[in-house]
Amino acid sequence: MEGSEHYFRPEDQEEFRLAQLLLLLEVAKEANVTPSIERLGVLDFFSANPFLVIQSNDSEYRDLVLAGFSVKPLTYASPGHRFVTRRSRLRNDLALLIAYGLAVPATSAGHRVYRISEAGKTAASQLSSIYAQAYRASVEMIVQRVRKIPDSKLPDFCRQWLQADPAMLDLLNV
Repeated sequence: MEGSEHYFRPEDQEEFRLAQLLLLLEVAKEANVTPSIERLGVLDFFSANPFLVIQSNDSEYRDLVLAGFSVKPLTYASPGHRFVTRRSRLRNDLALLIAYGLAVPATSAGHRVYRISEAGKTAASQLSSIYAQAYRASVEMIVQRVRKIPDSKLPDFCRQWLQADPAMLDLLNV
């Protein structure tokens, strides 16, 4: 359309999301975490938006700012809507990583979980931009916080971090 402006958002680019997901799986493996798809969705979103979880009085806050994360959101959409949108893309993105041989499904304690493959580790090790380094640091921080939360309590923490209307998230099956 003539006269309309198109805004580039990295998270709308499949390659960007796949790279983030690959980095997340790399850090999860290093932290000895094998996430289910639900936990992976939480880790994925909040690692990309760490200031929804980490507050200015937290010790990790300064490290995130120094790594280049901005406290100001770059989009007008509410965190709840962005969470649901990102989560809706996760199954497809994860399926692509598996199809490319970069991730593998497994089972743990009767649950389907996902791990990075050897090829995925090799590919992730080649992601060395400043953003990739910052994202890894964010994932490490979020993994440490989320790993302590039982699956049954994860939706409650998501509602709190998103500061979302519980009715909206319930309708969206979060």
